[in-house]
Amino acid sequence: MHATASVNGQVIAETDNYEVVEGNIYFPPASVDQKVLTKSDTRRCIVLQYYHWKSVAPGVRWNKTNALIETELKDAAWYYPQTFEKANHIKNYVAFYKSKVDVKSE
Repeated sequence: MHATASVNGQVIAETDNYEVVEGNIYFPPASVDQKVLTKSDTRRCIVLQYYHWKSVAPGVRWNKTNALIETELKDAAWYYPQTFEKANHIKNYVAFYKSKVDVKSE
């Protein structure tokens, strides 16, 4: 299956090799347009117990200087640079908040 992530019709991530965890599509780092991402100071520590195995995710925001995207979407994505062993398959993979980014798999 093929997965894409887009903002205002502009594809920012695309792959056939993704992971699905708890309904979220995680894109390999190489499949994401890194020019539109900037690390955020936000650190997300998910407090719901069933997320605990993943680790702590630094927030990611869109780079407002990118010409393709006219607005900044703060903390529109997340990734886990360090994971517990059970979640190694999503280490450094990027997932997007569906309320901010259009994520599809077909």
